[in-house]
Amino acid sequence: MTAYLTRVIRFSAAHRYYRTEWSDERNYAVFGACANPHGHGHNYTLEVMVAGVPDPATGFSVSLAQLDAVLRQEVITSLDHQNLNFAIPEFGDGGLIPTTENLVIWIWNRIATLLPARLVRLRLYEEPGLFVDYMGEPSPPDPDRPRFV
Repeated sequence: MTAYLTRVIRFSAAHRYYRTEWSDERNYAVFGACANPHGHGHNYTLEVMVAGVPDPATGFSVSLAQLDAVLRQEVITSLDHQNLNFAIPEFGDGGLIPTTENLVIWIWNRIATLLPARLVRLRLYEEPGLFVDYMGEPSPPDPDRPRFV
């Protein structure tokens, strides 16, 4: 009797696609306008799907208060109105390119073990017509994870 709950959050962030070891010409050839030295921004939408068994006493499969607290602290506070190349060390010079693919994996790694239910899928929209799904690495249920009562 597993229920799948999805919470949707939004944040705005800027980024630049650029490899420091490449010339400006090669960066523009590969990344186009995304290599603009001043970066560009997006209004991201993140869908967070978790799974759990509804509690017989409450009917809830997850504590929304706990889920929202993790998302607020680990995603919104870290990413909203930030330049990802500067705010997130992994996306700094010489690091990962802050693509939607890399960003959704970064978010997964940041929140998966903190959520009050098993994380199933993240879907990150960079814009309405472009999104990336990430299901992470399968992990067994954690018997020590606190349950909402």
